[in-house]
Amino acid sequence: MPGASTHGSPSVSSASPETATSSSTPMLSATTQPAAPPSVPAACLACRGKHLKCDGVTPCSRCIASSTECLYVPSRRGYKGPRRNTAHNPNKRHASSSPPYAGPAESCPMLLGHPPVIPGFSPNIVLPDQSPVSYMAPSPLTNIPLFRSPFPVGMDSNALALTATTAIVPPAQPPVPTLAERCFDAFYHYFHAGHPFVLPKQYFIRLLKDGTAPNLSIVMAAMRYIGSLYVDAGPARASYLDEAIRLCYQPGTTKDGFLIQALLLIIVGLDGQCDQGRARELLADCERFALEIDLNKREFAALHGHGNHVLEESWRRTWWDLYVCDGMIAGVHRVTKFLLFDIPNDVGLPCEEQQYLSGRIPPPLYIEDFDDQTFSGEDREFSSFTYRIAAARNLGRMMRMPPVMFPGDDNINRVQSLLTNWRIHLPDSKRDDLSKNCQLDEMMFQAHFITHACTIMLHQPLSQLDTSPAQAVNSCAPHRPTPSGDAFNTHTRHTLTAASDISAMITQPVPITHHTHFFTCVITLSSIVHLSRWALYFVDDEDHLRQQIRLNIGALNKLSGVWKAADTAWGQVKGVAQEIYRGKKAQQISPAFWVGFTQEQMMRSLRADEGIMSEFENVGGAGNKHVKEAFEV
Repeated sequence: MPGASTHGSPSVSSASPETATSSSTPMLSATTQPAAPPSVPAACLACRGKHLKCDGVTPCSRCIASSTECLYVPSRRGYKGPRRNTAHNPNKRHASSSPPYAGPAESCPMLLGHPPVIPGFSPNIVLPDQSPVSYMAPSPLTNIPLFRSPFPVGMDSNALALTATTAIVPPAQPPVPTLAERCFDAFYHYFHAGHPFVLPKQYFIRLLKDGTAPNLSIVMAAMRYIGSLYVDAGPARASYLDEAIRLCYQPGTTKDGFLIQALLLIIVGLDGQCDQGRARELLADCERFALEIDLNKREFAALHGHGNHVLEESWRRTWWDLYVCDGMIAGVHRVTKFLLFDIPNDVGLPCEEQQYLSGRIPPPLYIEDFDDQTFSGEDREFSSFTYRIAAARNLGRMMRMPPVMFPGDDNINRVQSLLTNWRIHLPDSKRDDLSKNCQLDEMMFQAHFITHACTIMLHQPLSQLDTSPAQAVNSCAPHRPTPSGDAFNTHTRHTLTAASDISAMITQPVPITHHTHFFTCVITLSSIVHLSRWALYFVDDEDHLRQQIRLNIGALNKLSGVWKAADTAWGQVKGVAQEIYRGKKAQQISPAFWVGFTQEQMMRSLRADEGIMSEFENVGGAGNKHVKEAFEV
């Protein structure tokens, strides 16, 4: 008589028809149910690829027979053990199953009210001290590996995993940096690229830890003061300045290159904070100390570099940055005389910035190599710092020019030839302010604005732009009156072009506070030219001129967050712009002013004037705010 199919796991097929029909009652005892082969949680890769049944041992019998490497990987869906309490469908036919159940209705396990059948479980087999409710049969798959074990033989991977899990602790939060540390980081983030003579950060820290340079602590004190200008340091800023100056002048401080570096940092900081008198005093001491220790001699770098090429490069840069700063202070303030311009020196020229920061220092070139490059026929590449030095040297030559008595003076032409030669002989990679990696080249940026400033200082006194409307703008230098004329001459054109080029430099895609503070006075110089032109009765392309004035005022406003000199210049330029605007408004009352204008042109001009004055007023609220740019340590 045909019997029911086995109520085992669906993954196990029924026995032969003879054994399956040997009883007419449901099989509830494990002794009467044929033993089901254990389920395999995962086949090895070889069997899986051939779609063959795998026995699940390591290695499996098929891989042993075929001498194949036996590997297991965890299932992407995850193995959850053999299925339990799965109701069997008696109408589902399997390849080896018997015909459908035809026994008595009362014994059919599918009928409503039939006692539940738990396949694979016998109520007679219970472990001692355990109730049938709490008993769970141990899985026969506990020791079957699902993947190649990464642990050596004899090592309990489960115990190791448990130990690793219990030992995991949340990552410790980095300590909050102190104010001194924030100032140190701000120095390198904002300032160092504009005056790159101090050792690169990693080399500075290494030398500081070595303790072989006592005066390096003085440089650190000066760096903290400079960095405090860029962060909210409060009263600590003044204490940092006092500490740096005290260390420079305390008894027992030796005169060396590090002392020169510390003094130069303090000088730049004081000059930017409108303490120009004190800055000039320190500059005189710094220049005297530098000459006393022979910093202007070629052999100084080798004697005091101790075989460290980065330190040797730092000494060369210290001399040349002192040289450039001496020139810029003399040029923008017109009080000092650029003393170092007349001092002989044979110091090697600095390398490129990336070479300095990475420590790959090439053998230095010299200034005579730079001067002879056109005639020697040698194809040499000079650094951006070198072109900055050359621009400062042209500034010195202009300052040594005899007084000019008339517009056609030959001395004017000689200096203009120097400026033009500097510009036209720039290599293609130096013609703009971007490096080969499209990053701002701060050294070329400064070289260009020094050249533009020289052009204005050379030609403005001979131009026909009346500077009297802008005479109140004197934060950087005293006002120099310039008579006006009926027509623009070539000196006026040079002056206007240079002023426009300076305004265009503000648009570089870099935060303006990353530039040296000397850019403040260059912007102010450009603003005087723009304001003098705007004060004229009628100006061609007046809309563009207004935009340039806005640009300059906005840049000074941003710089005022760090430098007090910029705040003073910003207030003066904005005040003069408002006075010129009021004067132009008074002229517009007269009907004669609008002769030749259409009504549309008249309305557009009035709207533009109202717009620029509204911006001048709105920007005033942010003039004294501190820089809030955040940076990651």
